[in-house]
Amino acid sequence: MTKFTDLNLAPKVLKAVTEAGYESPTPIQAGAIPPALEGRDVLGIAQTGTGKTASFTLPMITLLSKGRARARMPRSLVLAPTRELAAQVAENFDTYTKHLKLTKALLIGGVSFKEQDALIDRGVDVLIATPGRLLDHFERGKLLLTGVQIMVVDEADRMLDMGFIPDIERIFSLTPFTRQTLFFSATMAPEIERITNTFLSNPARVEVARQATTSETIEQGVVMYKASRKDREGSEKRRLLRDLIESEGEACRNAIIFCNRKTDVDITAKSLKKYGYDAAPIHGDLEQSQRMKTLDGFRDGTLRFLVASDVAARGLDIPNVSHVFNFDVPSHAEDYVHRIGRTGRAGRQGKAMMICVPRDERNLADIERLVEKEIPRLEAPNAPSPKAETEDSAAEDKPRRSRGGRGRSRTKTEEPVTETPEAAVEETPAVEATTESQPKPEGRRERGGRRRGRDDDNKVVGMGDHMPSFIALSFDERRAS
Repeated sequence: MTKFTDLNLAPKVLKAVTEAGYESPTPIQAGAIPPALEGRDVLGIAQTGTGKTASFTLPMITLLSKGRARARMPRSLVLAPTRELAAQVAENFDTYTKHLKLTKALLIGGVSFKEQDALIDRGVDVLIATPGRLLDHFERGKLLLTGVQIMVVDEADRMLDMGFIPDIERIFSLTPFTRQTLFFSATMAPEIERITNTFLSNPARVEVARQATTSETIEQGVVMYKASRKDREGSEKRRLLRDLIESEGEACRNAIIFCNRKTDVDITAKSLKKYGYDAAPIHGDLEQSQRMKTLDGFRDGTLRFLVASDVAARGLDIPNVSHVFNFDVPSHAEDYVHRIGRTGRAGRQGKAMMICVPRDERNLADIERLVEKEIPRLEAPNAPSPKAETEDSAAEDKPRRSRGGRGRSRTKTEEPVTETPEAAVEETPAVEATTESQPKPEGRRERGGRRRGRDDDNKVVGMGDHMPSFIALSFDERRAS
């Protein structure tokens, strides 16, 4: 078995790796580190959770251990699709450079430009950034990329999904042609392959698993669910989610719950908290400080449930996640692989469960086609028997028919009523006696809008108590004629 001591890493880097508790590299690390140390371009393809981050951080630190950074001219550049992933890469550099005097800067949104400019002005060995914030600094004239010796693109397929490919191509054009490029992705879409053919020079291709495969350490399942009524689908899915959590018992130490939409993330997190579950949301619309605080709480165990959009689906190294719940079937089949990859990491056992409603069955079929296997169907916990469902449906429908609508049965009060003219005459004083503070009663109307139970042909109705006498006179003249 290969060990880190066999990979020709710098002694101080090896010391930091050993202190971090690692002895043997993962397959992607064992395959990517040697050619990277030789100065070759590397194309790494591996599913999420296989240790890709160390595959480029360790050789970069070894190569950068000699030399000195200049102001505004970083020696290396790491591009990550999200703030969280960029922050995680920065943490890895802190871990592995503890015995070296290498400097770094983290350029992400939600942080003051002034603080970031101060770091760049002093000169950094490693610049870790999201594409948008990097180009913001470049366009403001605060950054030069002509000194970049090593460039890393991490989670390239996620860059494609988020629309960063034009930015990536521009950044490549701003760096020297002689740079070394380390390119990592979980899947190889045609657009990603085009970029690697354009910007990588004779790369060492390291592929440790079939593209878009799910880990064998993850137990998968899907609940096929149809709501009783369309307008109740959201609330019934949330109840089903709670039932799934309860059915796992103590085995569910913590979990990430993925939703497709940010609004559903907030609603689901709020619902779980209402029912006593320790949950918090994370998505792109939240402040960066709040997102980091939530992630830190989930990592250290003070937060049990993380309700997330796909911002947390890629690259985040959160150890010991016991469960992943897909509240929604992901729209893109590849996202399923990345979502469930948050559990079952580093050889640990994990469990992934998904809720599928009828309109998502096509997306489910796409996922099964991608992973080349059928996801086992699960029974919904606490599911009522068909007889009970029928009785519940009848109980719900009965009051709905009695309140009104097509199914309403006629009652005695709704039968047509015929009254004599004398009854109408007797009713007149009561109408005139009503005060302004009391609503004046109105007779029932027929379907055509005509009043029932009154002889209205010879009476003036609706003029009020202050009708001018000349108006009444005109009606008297018409009646006489």
